[in-house]
Amino acid sequence: MFHSKKELIFITLAMFFAADAITAELIGGKLIHFMGLTLSIGVIPWPVIYLATDVINEFYGKKGVRRLSIITACLIAYTYIILYIAMSIHASSNSPISDSVFANVFGQSMWLIVGSLVAFVFSQLVDNSIFWMLRKKTGHAMIWLRSTGSTIVSQLVDTFIVLGIGFWLQGKLSTADYLHLVLVQYLFKITIAIIATPLIYGGHNLIFRVLGKEEAHSILEETAKHSLGDDYIAGKH
Repeated sequence: MFHSKKELIFITLAMFFAADAITAELIGGKLIHFMGLTLSIGVIPWPVIYLATDVINEFYGKKGVRRLSIITACLIAYTYIILYIAMSIHASSNSPISDSVFANVFGQSMWLIVGSLVAFVFSQLVDNSIFWMLRKKTGHAMIWLRSTGSTIVSQLVDTFIVLGIGFWLQGKLSTADYLHLVLVQYLFKITIAIIATPLIYGGHNLIFRVLGKEEAHSILEETAKHSLGDDYIAGKH
């Protein structure tokens, strides 16, 4: 079915990435209290998204991330269309879930999906650019720096846009509450990204075991060469 182990790994990471991204949008309308903080429950899938993004960036390069971003954005848009159709069809008289309940839950999610599509494109572009800027400086070393550094910048963009469109523009939150939620959720995401750093190294080690040390190193070199271009050839890798 798959031409190589490398292809199988990409498909596996892509599936988890897309599934978690869509799930985050569907459940994101629910706000929760966690250790005294107010958060969208959509933050739950983000550790997996961080892991998948960074591993794909490292082993599959700019093109791999862009390809995955386009696929995921299309799937999110497809989810939006299905939800819109589902909300347009009236519930039967014996339905345990009424139209109003269904709309209250998924209507909010639809706004988050719109926000996510906008945020996703911008944040992924930012994440990709920062990651490879740091990769050019650090070479194969300091995985934690380019992983966390790209996340710190991209998630600030993502959080502002998603919560802005999903809650603030609709009048669901005041400006003060919106900014507070952005700050809290952003700091939470960054904390999770830092805590999840060992998982990034674990993902790298797992791929090295699956592919073999020689093939994994060859893929890293080839990926860096294509992603960094002349900078790599000039010896700045």
